[in-house]
Order: sequence, then C-alpha cells, then structure tokens
Amino acid sequence: MSTSLEATTPREPADLSGRLDGASKLRIFTVLAVIVLFTEVAPMQFVMVSAALRQIAPAFPDQGANINWAIIIFGVIGAAASPLIGKMSDIWGKKRMFLLCGVLFLIGCAICAITSDWILFLFGRGLQATAIATAIISYGLIRDLMPRKYVPIGLGVASTGLGVSAVAGPLIGGYIVDHHSWRAIFWFLFVFTLIMIPLVALIVPESRLRTPQRLDIAGSVLLAAGATLTLIYLDKGQDWGWAKPSTLAWLIVGLLLLVAFPIVETRVRQPIMDMKLLFHPRVSVVLFIGLLASFMIGYQGYAVGYMTQSPPASEVTAGVVQGTLAQIQAQTGQRLPAQAVQVVLDPGYSYGDNLTLLGFGVNVALAQAVLGMIAGLAAGFWIRRSGGRLPLIAALAVMVVTAFAYAVTEHSWGVIAVISAVYGLAFGMYYASTPNLIVEGVPAGQQGISAGMLGVMHSMGAAVGIAVATAFLNANPVRAEVSVAGNHVATKEIPLLFADRGYELGFYFVAVSAAVALAGALWMKHGRTAATGGTAF
Repeated sequence: MSTSLEATTPREPADLSGRLDGASKLRIFTVLAVIVLFTEVAPMQFVMVSAALRQIAPAFPDQGANINWAIIIFGVIGAAASPLIGKMSDIWGKKRMFLLCGVLFLIGCAICAITSDWILFLFGRGLQATAIATAIISYGLIRDLMPRKYVPIGLGVASTGLGVSAVAGPLIGGYIVDHHSWRAIFWFLFVFTLIMIPLVALIVPESRLRTPQRLDIAGSVLLAAGATLTLIYLDKGQDWGWAKPSTLAWLIVGLLLLVAFPIVETRVRQPIMDMKLLFHPRVSVVLFIGLLASFMIGYQGYAVGYMTQSPPASEVTAGVVQGTLAQIQAQTGQRLPAQAVQVVLDPGYSYGDNLTLLGFGVNVALAQAVLGMIAGLAAGFWIRRSGGRLPLIAALAVMVVTAFAYAVTEHSWGVIAVISAVYGLAFGMYYASTPNLIVEGVPAGQQGISAGMLGVMHSMGAAVGIAVATAFLNANPVRAEVSVAGNHVATKEIPLLFADRGYELGFYFVAVSAAVALAGALWMKHGRTAATGGTAF
C-alpha cells in the first residue's frame, strides 16, 4: 500500500481534465443539464415500478410475497455495484462508464417489458440497477468538466435533479398505471434512455483524468458481496424472520466480508480505495452522517406515501361490515341489515386519504420536489461561499424538526403535505452538501470510489430505517372487533394497515438518528471554508 494518499491518487492538472473553462455559459449548462437528466432515470424508474407492483404481480402468479424482489434486487445490486462502477470510472473513463450504465439499463428495460419469465425479469431488473451508479459518476464528471466556480452549484443541481424523477415520475407513473399495462412503464423508460444515450454521447465530453492502476478484484468482491448480503438481510429479514439462523446467516456473512474488506485492502499494492483516505475524518465522518441521515430519508419516502394512499378508517369499517354480512348469508342463508353489524377498529388510525399515485404526486410530492430542487441549487451557492458543513447542519436540523412534526401532528394529507414541503428543503440541502464534502475531501483520482462508498452508506441507511420502522408497524396492527346484534363474534387483523403509534414510533426513531447525524456535523472539522471545486485537497 502507498505511504501517502497522493502516491496512489495523482492530482488533477487543469490542462488534462478536459475542463470547460473557455466554453460559453450555454455550453456549460447544456452539458450539466444532459448529465443531470441522464441520472434521473434511476429514481424515476423506482417511483414508477414501485407504484406498478400491484399490477405486475398477476403476471407472475406463483411468486406471492416474493414479488417485492422486483424492487429489492434493484436497490441491492445498485448499491453493491455503485462503488465498483465508480472505481471503474476513475480508471477507464467517466463518460465511458456513464454510457455503459445507460446501455445496460436500456437492455434491462427491454427484457422486463417483454418477458413473462420471473428469473429473466429479475435479470432485467439487475441490469437496470447499474443506472444507480450514474449519480456517482455524475459527481466526477461535474468535478472534472465544470469550471471550478460552477462545481458546487453543479453538484447541488445534480444531487436534487431537474424534476423529471421527483415531479414527473409520480405524474407519468400514475397516468401509466391508471390507463395502461405495467409493461408500458418499461417501454417509457426504454424510450427516455434511448433518447438520452446519444445526447450524452454527442454533448458531454469525456474527462481525460485517469487513475493509472488495475482494478482490485479481491477488494471489489469483498465489498460487493458484503454489501449485497447485508442489504438482503435488511430487506427480507421481516419476511424471513429476523432471528432465524438461516436469515442471520446472510447478515453474519455479509458483515464478516465487510470487516475483511479493509483488512485485505491494507495489504494489496493497489487497493480499490486508499484505507487511509477511507478512515480519515473528512471522509469517514461524511459516510457516518450519510448512514444515519438515510434512516430518515428512507423512512420518510416509505411512510408518507403509504399513509396518504391508505384507505380511510370509515372505508375499512364499511368493508368489514359488508364482508361480515356476506359471510353470514353464505353460512346461514340470512340477510341481515347493515345496522346489525358493529365494527370497532382497535387500535384505530387517523391517517388515510385514499390518494392515487397521481393524487399523491400532485398533492404531496410536487411541493416537496420543487422546494428540494430550489434548496439544492441555493445550497450550491451557499457551499461555494462558506463550504458544505453549514448547509449540512441546516439540512439535518430541519430533518429532526420535520420527523418530530410527522409524529405529533394530525395525519391528514394536508398537514403531511406541509411538513413534506419543509422536509424538501432539508432533502435538497443534504444532497447538495454531501457530494460537495466528498469532492472537497478526496483527490480527483479517488472521486468515483469515494462517491460510491457514500452511495453504499445511503442504501444501507435507507434499508435500516425502513427495516426498523417496519418492525414498529408490525407490532402495531389495526384490528377490527366485530359484533353482530350486540354479540362479539370475531377479531380480525386488517392486513397492511397499522395504528398511528407504529408510524409515530418510526418517526421518533429517525428523528433521533438525524439528531445523532446533526451532532456529527456540528463536530465535523471538514467543510468550514469556501468550496474550491476540488482543488483544496
């Protein structure tokens, strides 16, 4: 292993990176827009495919609850592959790997759109998962290509996007789900990517910066396999049983591989990432904050969508009444009036607006997304003047406040929408701050792998947040106490509905995790001076 960070990570000469210093503003911002639009495809497909999961399930009737692998495999493979693809972009070229991810995503879309075979469908989803790495690569492209003064702003825009996924995703996805086959989603994504690939090829120049080394196969396997097994445990532990030996084996082996990763990397001549750099506070503290903040980010997206799209209690009660009447008639032949059946939900719940995906996008997600984009852009200017630490502190403080607000306020969609809009400010500032802190904290030759490690922390944090919160939800189911003519006859657990307390405990949990992340940001020594666009290291 090298004796200094600079030995394995050469500095970035201004005349070798291909920086657009002499280009017009139109040229600069056109390149930025194309890069950002290309990275939108991964979050956009997540919104659309998640919404269409109920429609996809009948096409694979033998899978049952395993249908959620359509979502899990995308996140798991994407998280595991991102640092490796990021490292490949350091070695072989960022634009080259950017386009390769697009081609693989395109092939995956075509497979998912036409196949009726479950294994082949999952293979297609795995190919699509490589698109997650486009965000990682985009940070390096922006660092290498944008004039220095635009790098913090460009990273702010890239991190929150141009609205295609956050704004258009729910709207387009909702329309497709409501009016067309689920396969139309994959054809839409196919066409979008087919348009973007030549635009990237023609408009975005290649960064000339390369890290002269071979890909470390041993480190790559340890990191990818460890992350994959750990994420599978977090994603499927609830279904398989957290404490079952066969389930715990996934976690134990995954953690052992992750522990072995730095041990092996300190003993190879050209590690996938310099371990001195990985454990330096300017990187490790950002990764720690990213892990904890993602508890909130993952859970907020899960809980808010679920709460607002669930049916109201009155509709559930009416459904139980009708089901009970139908059951009595089938068993006894009697037709009883609806008034003969009394249903009490115990515990009850106060959320539930029965919003469609399109309704959720218009009424809740739109304001959050727009304010997130504005905050990301504004944070870029702020970071250019004072560094990434203060915007990160502001973002985490707002996360803490909004997490508590979700827990203690009324759970109607209007109140949730207002809190979500405020949360959007935190989302934008957070995702503008963290990549800027990484850019300012690592050499250009380690940019891809460093951003990839941040991506792994984000994926693991979101998985942990959802897993812990799901445990709270499952411990607080909604039950219907059914009485007929004043006599108690049954207690029925309502599937996929949970008491307010379950969601509230989840928000308290992520509020505490965000508060710990905030403490880390307050302590952090890195990011206290104006951002330089990557020349400070």
